[in-house]
Amino acid sequence: MKSDVKPAVCVVGLGYIGLPTAAIVARSGCQVLGIDVSSHVVDTINRGEIHIEEVDLDGLVHGVVARGLLKASTAMAPADVFVIAVPTPFDKNHAPDISYVLAAGEAVAKVLKAGDTVILESTSPVGTTEQLRDLIARLRPDLKCPGLTSETPDLSIAYCPERVLPGKILEELTNNDRSIGGITPRCARKALSFYKLFVRGECVVTDSRSAEMTKLVENAYRDVNIAFANELSIVADTMGLDVWEVIRLANRHPRVNILTPGPGVGGHCIAVDPWFIVHGAPEQTPLIRTARGVNDGKIHHVISQAEALIAAHPDKQVACLGLAFKANIDDFRESPARLVAVTLARKFGSRIKVVEPYASELPKEFAGTSAQLIDIDSALESTGILIVLVDHDQFKAVPVAERARHLVYDTRGIWLDQPKAAEAAPAGLKLAS
Repeated sequence: MKSDVKPAVCVVGLGYIGLPTAAIVARSGCQVLGIDVSSHVVDTINRGEIHIEEVDLDGLVHGVVARGLLKASTAMAPADVFVIAVPTPFDKNHAPDISYVLAAGEAVAKVLKAGDTVILESTSPVGTTEQLRDLIARLRPDLKCPGLTSETPDLSIAYCPERVLPGKILEELTNNDRSIGGITPRCARKALSFYKLFVRGECVVTDSRSAEMTKLVENAYRDVNIAFANELSIVADTMGLDVWEVIRLANRHPRVNILTPGPGVGGHCIAVDPWFIVHGAPEQTPLIRTARGVNDGKIHHVISQAEALIAAHPDKQVACLGLAFKANIDDFRESPARLVAVTLARKFGSRIKVVEPYASELPKEFAGTSAQLIDIDSALESTGILIVLVDHDQFKAVPVAERARHLVYDTRGIWLDQPKAAEAAPAGLKLAS
């Protein structure tokens, strides 16, 4: 890759990571082709529009498409650098599914030429980058692959995971440090030269397996810490304590920093990635496995608490506030709020209303439940029970005077000023008088 010539880049997968990455690379002056299996996604981007919600992404995509630096297609084409950013889900047994990665690798292999660089960004089990390399080697025996030849390889293959926060993806793709793991040191250096085109953070080179494990460890660490907070909240419910007060006081200790509990853990990262470590070393990961169980179990605890409250007040309509897996985004993947809300809707039918400012309609699993999507003002006016599942800014802004007459189950701790009810309620619920 010549330093005075920008490479042609192909980004495979135009989702929550792929599209922002493609747009930022295009902003750096590279000619970028984005590949996606959805013709709707492709057509939307080629109009200079976006299909996901992310701060400032709409303006950036519009700008780079208008300048001719970014276009989308369903058909693979030659490039100098290929960035693979496709989903890596797990199956019902929590075994990782890398079929999307391998399918992308197969498509890329057809157009590779000597000198190209292939970078996997999808969160993956340890060894996936090497499996991608082996696939390419089988499909393209005419190209010498790194680690499989004693000669100078024709290709560079590396792994570089994202580490971004939804709502700040553009900022963090640019400013966060990156771990770049090559199949060989030469591969890592080649990938490094690409990321230096648009990353201001420090780019640290390593081997591909270490980079893969680093991504999994980052999210497993967060999952374990959240599990402590969630388990503490369940203990506090059992003992009739205010978990928010306990955490506030405990965090005054100079070496204690307990995280905020919630209705569980969602998203495609923290709720998924720890299982990749467990799958790779099942006998050595009792803590990580237990943390996953605690966080999944918290969802059912919340459902039980909410059901008890609703059943105790059969005359009141109920508003579930939020479906996203975290605040101020439209991403519902693995969302505990979504599971809680649909479970309540299936049990209580038309009594359940849902408020989600980042949705225009309820997800398909609500079909047949009689639940309705309403706005926050309608919820405050027409319901008597509020169940806070997501800490959207719109919900935080509701003053105590507008919710004082409601019974409130606040799983996020956004309304600590909520007056308590005099009537009896399930342990741990914060109720209005």
